[in-house]
Amino acid sequence: MKDKLRVGALISGGGTNLQAIIDACEAERINARVVFVGSDQPGVKGLARAEKHGIPSFVMEYGPILQRPCEYRLPEDLDLDDVVSKQHLFSRDQTPDRARDYCSARAVAEAKLLAEMEKFPFDILVLAGFMRIFSPYIIDKINIGHDLPRIMNIHPALLPAFPGVDGYGDTFAYGCKVGGCTVHFVDYGEDSGPIIGQKAYTIDPGDSEMDIRKKGLELEWKLYPECVGLFADGRLSMASRGKRTVVEIR
Repeated sequence: MKDKLRVGALISGGGTNLQAIIDACEAERINARVVFVGSDQPGVKGLARAEKHGIPSFVMEYGPILQRPCEYRLPEDLDLDDVVSKQHLFSRDQTPDRARDYCSARAVAEAKLLAEMEKFPFDILVLAGFMRIFSPYIIDKINIGHDLPRIMNIHPALLPAFPGVDGYGDTFAYGCKVGGCTVHFVDYGEDSGPIIGQKAYTIDPGDSEMDIRKKGLELEWKLYPECVGLFADGRLSMASRGKRTVVEIR
């Protein structure tokens, strides 16, 4: 059997998707193991989940850095012009200084995050409810030298519909008859990376927003470990389709 895939995980809260991945690893449903759990928030339940399973963890708080970025030095290896040119969060019509301020502050936080993660060698990084958008600075550092992207995220909607922070709420407010969840690789935009897998549920008459969140979470806990397992088994590859890069499953 191949060596187990080393999975690093980042969280911001309760870590239910983290738990689903840990459970799949320990039950040997996927050929992987979680090697660290990092959080941008102290005291969250996801950290207790890591401790319960004997998984190393750390906290790297974004808040103080983003509130007072001028108090921190930029990473020496930061090419800010390159990072700003690659990001897809701010259009060229917006104030250039806004994109530079945004990217520089996040690069400071990301450099500190990388320093923590480098203590635990990993093959793939899963964002399991990590409520921060990565800049090209950290994405390029994690992906360099690899054929596949190495950062996965799970989103509570059927992308490309309803990117952003509240996929289930947006799905409900729009009056959709079908909702779902998506696992994708992370790119330079917001929830815009190549899709690895999706699962869908029906929205029945009378369903509340809480009802669809429950349906969606139950699918998330199945989908995320499945996609990590596909990566572990070497079944994913990238292909060009027109102007887009897509994931193919072998």
